[in-house]
Amino acid sequence: MSNDFNKNEDALKMAWSNVRQKLEKIELGGGAKSIQKQKEKNKLTARERIAYLVDADKPFVEIGAFAGYEMYEEHGGCPAGGTVSGIGYISGRQCVILANDQTVKAGAWFPITGKKNLRMQEIAMENKLPIVYIVDSAGVYLPMQDEIFPDKEHFGRIFRNNAKMSAMGITQIAVVTGACVAGGAYLPIMSDETIMVEGAGSIFLAGPYLVKAAIGEDIDLETLGGAITHTEISGIADYKFKTEQECLDQVKKIFSKLGNPETANFNRIAPQKPSKSQGDIYGILSEGNTKPYNMVDLIECIVDAGSFDEFKADYGMTIVCGYARIDGWAVGIVANQRLVVKNKKGEMQMGGVIYNDSADKAARFIMNCNQKKIPLIFLQDVTGFMVGSRSEHSGIIKDGAKLVNAVANSVVPKITIVVGNSYGAGNYAMCGKAYDPRFIYAWPTAKIAVMGGEQAAKTMLQIQVGAMKAKGQAVTPEQEKEILTKISANYTRQTTPFYAASRLWVDAIIDPKETRKLISEGIAAANNNPDISEFKTGVFQV
Repeated sequence: MSNDFNKNEDALKMAWSNVRQKLEKIELGGGAKSIQKQKEKNKLTARERIAYLVDADKPFVEIGAFAGYEMYEEHGGCPAGGTVSGIGYISGRQCVILANDQTVKAGAWFPITGKKNLRMQEIAMENKLPIVYIVDSAGVYLPMQDEIFPDKEHFGRIFRNNAKMSAMGITQIAVVTGACVAGGAYLPIMSDETIMVEGAGSIFLAGPYLVKAAIGEDIDLETLGGAITHTEISGIADYKFKTEQECLDQVKKIFSKLGNPETANFNRIAPQKPSKSQGDIYGILSEGNTKPYNMVDLIECIVDAGSFDEFKADYGMTIVCGYARIDGWAVGIVANQRLVVKNKKGEMQMGGVIYNDSADKAARFIMNCNQKKIPLIFLQDVTGFMVGSRSEHSGIIKDGAKLVNAVANSVVPKITIVVGNSYGAGNYAMCGKAYDPRFIYAWPTAKIAVMGGEQAAKTMLQIQVGAMKAKGQAVTPEQEKEILTKISANYTRQTTPFYAASRLWVDAIIDPKETRKLISEGIAAANNNPDISEFKTGVFQV
């Protein structure tokens, strides 16, 4: 291997190590003391509950681990958004699992908690996956109630989704391992079946203190809304068990009897290993992603050996399109080529930039995949669309709109991997978050922003200095440099994958060598939903 490969490999492994270090801290939830308090109550942590519930021989893909990262610090933080969630298998059945983390503010709901819960329900609905809620929450975090309670995408949407999923025939199971208070009490009751832990689980609209204040009644928590009350008197809950493990065993029994789902019948054959080693994927991108590389090399680390069949290889070469197989699944790949290439007219084109011909090619390829019912994989490393008079006169906006139209109206499942840059309208054209990918993951090398950091910082500097001069303030070169440094630091922070993942612009930051596995699991999830709409693009300029 070359020196460049080794340097690249070291840099990307270091970047992933940095992600892992942050994850290890996040996985402690509210911290060691809070975990110890759980143990003293004979309760499992959210992660222990999930680990006990899922099949050990199947993958569990965590979603939203970085939700809330470096947010709400004035409130003490909200690691993983106060919940642990993902896609795993129970009794052999793929499903969504969502568990409140009681060690984080007693499982209270921050704004990002609501966003994360809604994302998990969205995944369940899009892919028709059963969902298990492990409930242990004090309800809405009151100091921020105005940001979580009343709006369309806030707390109440959870229960609306419960009703919608039920109408869709999606199995919902609730395991009440702790408090389930006020509006949150509706979640388990709107699920298909509710399982409660005796002496720990409780469900009520108002707790003992509020009941006393409202109507003067003295009552203890267990009598008001404990497991015995709700399985023997109100009939609200369906099962009660003495331990959390017994409750989770009941979930496994329920899942073992679920009927086999209809599928979308996406094409799959026996998998083949990629032609390149999984470890080779680390050596492709340079540190800082500053050097060109061949996206086909990356593709060959992901797809089954010999399966990549490139579409229009000699046309629109700054986007690579082609059919392939990933873990046996048939896929269509749309990827930004980072090499500098020469087009059919002999003109040099910059890698990572979308030109007229590449936009035209990608739009046509996306239409083909929809026609054939082949899932689409987008590999993003894009700096945007080409600018300048030549591109404008050639109709770059028209061709870009054609690509955006095809992506927006695509009906087959889309999975997006942000490998490197994801700038401006390139983010949209390559199926960014706004274009409903079933799953969207980021490598540690990802950068998501309206434009590159250097260009953005200089643009903002010009605006700020211009405003100062308009007020009659003299600006020295030293002041300009200081202002630029501050702007650059803040802008750079906002482009990192951590910033994106904390706000759920991406579902997770992933180890690059796990890309193939996560794509396969994503298609397996999507295959559970047989309902694929007719592909229509509406009106666009040709």
